[in-house]
Amino acid sequence: MRPVRPARSLWILAALAARLGVPTGFPTDPREVFDELARASAGGKADYSGITYDRLDRGEALYWPVPAAGHPGTPRVFLDGFPTPDGRARLIAVDHHAPDDDVRAEAPLYLVTGRVLQHYQSGAQTRRVDELVAAQPEPFVEVHPLLADRLGLAEGTVAVITTARGEGMATVRITEAIRPDTVFMPFHWAGVGSANRLTNDATDPISGMPEFKVTAVSLAPARVTEGAPA
Repeated sequence: MRPVRPARSLWILAALAARLGVPTGFPTDPREVFDELARASAGGKADYSGITYDRLDRGEALYWPVPAAGHPGTPRVFLDGFPTPDGRARLIAVDHHAPDDDVRAEAPLYLVTGRVLQHYQSGAQTRRVDELVAAQPEPFVEVHPLLADRLGLAEGTVAVITTARGEGMATVRITEAIRPDTVFMPFHWAGVGSANRLTNDATDPISGMPEFKVTAVSLAPARVTEGAPA
C-alpha cells in the first residue's frame, strides 16, 4: 500500500477553516477526503461509492458507476437505456453557425487554441516544474509549410499574431499536421505569448460557453526590434 501524504491544497483548506473558527471537519488525508466524496456520490448517475484506494492499489480498472464495494464497474454506460423518463435518447438537430469572429481580408486565418501534454490550464503550476518547462519551454504557433513559405516564416523564428482584440507573439513551429488556413497556439503562457490576448469572448446563446477556441487572425514575421515571447 502506498503511503498517503497530506495534500497541500487540503492543508490550506483546513488551515483556512480553522482560522475562520471551524477547526474540525476538513481532513487533510486524501484517502479520507476521497472516501467522503465517494459516499456523497452514492445514488447519483456518476456513483463511485464502491471505489476505494485499496481497490485502486490492487490494480483494478474501475469505471463509474461503481455503486457497491463488490461491483465490477461499468465500462460501457447506457447499454440498456439513457437517463430519460422513457429510457430513450433525445436527438436534437442543430444548425451550423460560423464563428462569431470569422475570417476576412485583414484576418484571413483561423487560430485554434488548445493544450500541450506538459502543461495545465494557465500553466501557473506546471511552469514551476523544471522538467516540464524543459520539455515545453515557451509559447509557440504551429504553421503549415505552405503557409509559412507564403508568409516568409521559418522554423524557430518569432511570428506576430494579430486579431481584432490584440496582438501576441510566439515561436514558429512548422508542421504538416495542421491545415494551411489554420494556425494552432496553446494557452498555457502569459505575457506576449498569451492566447488570451487574441481570443474572442462571444458566448453561445444556449450554453453560455465563450468562443475561446477559434478566432480570425493575421500572421506575420516579427520585426527585429520586437521582443521574443516569454
